[in-house]
Amino acid sequence: MSKSSPKASDPSAKASETHGHCLCGAIEYAFSGKPVWTAHCHCESCRRATSAAFATYVGVKLEQFNYMKGEPTFYESSPGVKRYFCATCGSPLAFVGDKWAGEIHLHAGSLDDPVAIAPTGHMNTTEQVPWGEVHDQLPRYAQYSHGATPTRKGPKA
Repeated sequence: MSKSSPKASDPSAKASETHGHCLCGAIEYAFSGKPVWTAHCHCESCRRATSAAFATYVGVKLEQFNYMKGEPTFYESSPGVKRYFCATCGSPLAFVGDKWAGEIHLHAGSLDDPVAIAPTGHMNTTEQVPWGEVHDQLPRYAQYSHGATPTRKGPKA
């Protein structure tokens, strides 16, 4: 395992894998199997890291994941949290945190087919910007959603 990436490249990609890449194509990745979870994150840290109202992640186990081409660099945004991005084009690609050991959280927008994997909820909604309401019927969680009870389903009334 290299110092800059959660898992080094594996040249034995399978056709059944889900693929993604950065804007310029310098970095390509793949994961096998189904994601552990998918969600929109509304926390301030993710908003700032993506310069967007929220970030949409696909969480997969590290053993499912490989960089196929290139390796990203990272920024340690807080203790135990690394945000991976392409050093050439700046595309945010992934998030790894000690709190989620054994997982990598990929930016859904970097998937080759982001429509293929739909989010299942919204997390950290206590930090959501008021003008960033998404009009879907997915559950909303005040914080991280694993094992939590949703505060509501659907947009604010």
